[in-house]
Amino acid sequence: MRSTRTPRKYAAVALMATAALLLAACGSSGSSSGKSATGKITLTWWSNANANPLLGVFQKLMKSYHAAHPNISFDYVPIQNEQYDTKIQVALQGNNAPDVFFQRGGGFMATQVKSGEIKNLTPYVSSWIGELGSQAQAWQINGAQYGVPYDLHTVGFWYRKDLFAKAGISTPPATMPELEADITKLKAAHIVPIAVGSKDQWPDAFYYDYFAVRECSVSTLQAAIKNVTANAPCFAKAGSDLKAFMATSPFQPGFLNTPAQTGAGSSAGMVAAGKAAMELQGDWDPSVFQALVSKGQWQSDTTDLGWFGFPAVPGAPGNATALLGGSDGNSCSNNAPEPACADFLQYLDSASSQQLIVGASLLPANPAAASAVSLSADQQVLQASKASSFTQEYLDLAWPTNVGTALDSAVATFFAKPTTTSPSSIVSAINQAAAQQ
Repeated sequence: MRSTRTPRKYAAVALMATAALLLAACGSSGSSSGKSATGKITLTWWSNANANPLLGVFQKLMKSYHAAHPNISFDYVPIQNEQYDTKIQVALQGNNAPDVFFQRGGGFMATQVKSGEIKNLTPYVSSWIGELGSQAQAWQINGAQYGVPYDLHTVGFWYRKDLFAKAGISTPPATMPELEADITKLKAAHIVPIAVGSKDQWPDAFYYDYFAVRECSVSTLQAAIKNVTANAPCFAKAGSDLKAFMATSPFQPGFLNTPAQTGAGSSAGMVAAGKAAMELQGDWDPSVFQALVSKGQWQSDTTDLGWFGFPAVPGAPGNATALLGGSDGNSCSNNAPEPACADFLQYLDSASSQQLIVGASLLPANPAAASAVSLSADQQVLQASKASSFTQEYLDLAWPTNVGTALDSAVATFFAKPTTTSPSSIVSAINQAAAQQ
């Protein structure tokens, strides 16, 4: 997420070019059709989708929207993922924000709402937002809608079946002891067990977050988010679990200097090219893989790619099948023309648009497009999401901005010096930041 924890995606090649694109809504089911918009309107849209396949999907949707709404054009600005958060915050605070901008919701969005930086969309979306189900509620603050998701995300382990087989591993691990045993087998076969892009920090936080999800009950997690505190003992235990896991040396040499999604040498690139067996990442990883290696190295329908959820921690009181995840979406700035901005967000969630977004190897925000998920590994993710009784939003996003940033920084420091840094330092960093709220 986010500069300090930036997911999460599409960080392939930075194209900071501003592209003036026309869009439209070919057959936007349920769209308000923008009839109340008068005169010529240009919606400026900032997004971290700066590489295909999602970049191409957004370009196609903008053109189709413009075809149905000739008075509305787009000025699309693709921004590299790890640079995005800093740029949008500067723009928001300077009252110079784009009309439409990529948003991750959670505590980051709540911070923007508290500062009066974004528009309450409730009057414009209340007639249709219910189609998205409970996920839309995650984009509400005090019952008001301040953002609209266009996809859903679930974090888990992506793995190479061919490398598992080479190491003599027949099934993915279900528990942490089994994962640690598989790490040993992979090392014996001279295979990097797990790739991680610690240079970007946010991938490190996935590990701490998941250990917290395994150690803390759902009610404890919910209370911690609401009260902005990590005082419950399970958060300290999550740090101890992480320390024990780090002691197995599961990552590639030089992981602290490895980016997550930028270039063939990134952690995603290593898995895509068969140079590492696993990566703990979100459901967007297959689309990142495709952008980092040649078609000869990677096929979107490959049978070598598998997925499994974060293993259970024996004896931990938390939900053993709970997931970590979130969603991506957009908000409208205070100066955005309405209902044009909100209408476009509705178009992105129409069934036809969602099917294209699913084609970019993402999970749809609109359940009506679930049948479009074709990659077998993504189908596994979707089924796991449906089967899970609870999904915890990434902790660095669920908490306010400064608290999430403190979490990411503390975990990154721990990854850099796991033998000399106390696991309790993560909890201390979270609580110190929370005290400044």
